[in-house]
Amino acid sequence: MSKTIVSIALWALGGWLLGAWLGAATGWAVFALGLLIMVLVSGLQLSRIARWVHHIDEPPPPSIGPWDEILAPIYRKLKQNRLDLKERNRNFQRALLAAEALPDGALTLAPDKSLLWCNQTAASHLGLDLSRDRGHSILNIIRTPEFARYAHQDHWDKPLTLHLGRGLHMRTLLLHMTPYAVGQFLMVTRDITQIERLESTRKDFVANVSHEMRTPLTVLSGFIETLLDLPDDAIPLDQRRRYLHLMEQQAHNMQALVSDLLTLSALESSPNGQGEPVVLAPLIRTALTQAQAISKDRHLFDVQISDTLAIIGQASELSSAISNLLTNAVRYTPAGGTIRVRWALLPDGQASYQVADTGIGIDYALIPRLTERFFRVDRGRSRASGGTGLGLAITKHVALRHQASLDIDSTPGEGSTFTIRFPASRVCDASAAPPQSKQAAQAL
Repeated sequence: MSKTIVSIALWALGGWLLGAWLGAATGWAVFALGLLIMVLVSGLQLSRIARWVHHIDEPPPPSIGPWDEILAPIYRKLKQNRLDLKERNRNFQRALLAAEALPDGALTLAPDKSLLWCNQTAASHLGLDLSRDRGHSILNIIRTPEFARYAHQDHWDKPLTLHLGRGLHMRTLLLHMTPYAVGQFLMVTRDITQIERLESTRKDFVANVSHEMRTPLTVLSGFIETLLDLPDDAIPLDQRRRYLHLMEQQAHNMQALVSDLLTLSALESSPNGQGEPVVLAPLIRTALTQAQAISKDRHLFDVQISDTLAIIGQASELSSAISNLLTNAVRYTPAGGTIRVRWALLPDGQASYQVADTGIGIDYALIPRLTERFFRVDRGRSRASGGTGLGLAITKHVALRHQASLDIDSTPGEGSTFTIRFPASRVCDASAAPPQSKQAAQAL
């Protein structure tokens, strides 16, 4: 504005000087011409400003006279606002990325409990599709009475445990809702399916161990009380020896159970190392000797063992798995049956340890449960033969720790075949095994 006043004053001064020299009419004409030029220039500047308004992100046009003082601060403010907005957008994107990286699910809900946003974890937990479910009530998405009661509360001091799905697809979620902002709600979801399964397994394991230990302890305590309460001459020597033999048998069963529990615990808690080349032929022959001692010549053994094959792994673990399969075959094969043992290299480079029997067989529906702890097809037969119900669970753990698979094929009344397949990456030649490894295998 000051520039405009100065310009008018200069044109007026020029007109006055020319009027004093050439006459008043000339002075007024010059003054009018100056004003006309100022109007034209101002109009040109306004047109340039009008064009700039349509591209306001660009710098204002230069040389626009008095408008420079007005537009420059406006442009600087707009530029600063754009920078602030970009920084806020970057912070918002960072927050979204952080929310997506959370191991727990997160949902934001409107005051009417309609879905505003959720991360991928929450979408996976609840089967959500944000593009489809945004704006829909969470009560229409999670249709369970317990969640409806939970969501309609005024305060949420405790989380809700919710079971969704059925059968193998059952999922257990921990949901916690809390208010935030103005009338909105934040809901956090956590998948505790595995934790719940582990807790159930732990409870079942404790109950099974207690049950397995109770039987031999009851027998032992009963015989001990009988022997203590009666005079020495009240029990014949043969009967006393029979009592002691039964007590010894029950003590041996408890010892075997504790040993298997310690083995299973060591497999689950110890780190899974790569190991070293182990020749399996001596381990298999040692296990065969033990199995034949249990068999007492009641079974026919058909054995084919490769002496040139070795496995990269742990000798003690492999010995346990080998022995468990052979012992089970002896226990569940009637007298006169055949037990076939094979240790060979397969055409695809894998190695296979296989134990097949002509025993009682297993129903197809029960095969998936065979490797469960304490599961027995025939409890009476297993206990009578000293089985703990942990042998196949140990064998499966050993196989998994060696990247191997345990395959089970069985037909009731015809027999069963158990096969451990070792991957080609674990197979090596027996010559690669160090001498101390061969000696340790023979000792086992």
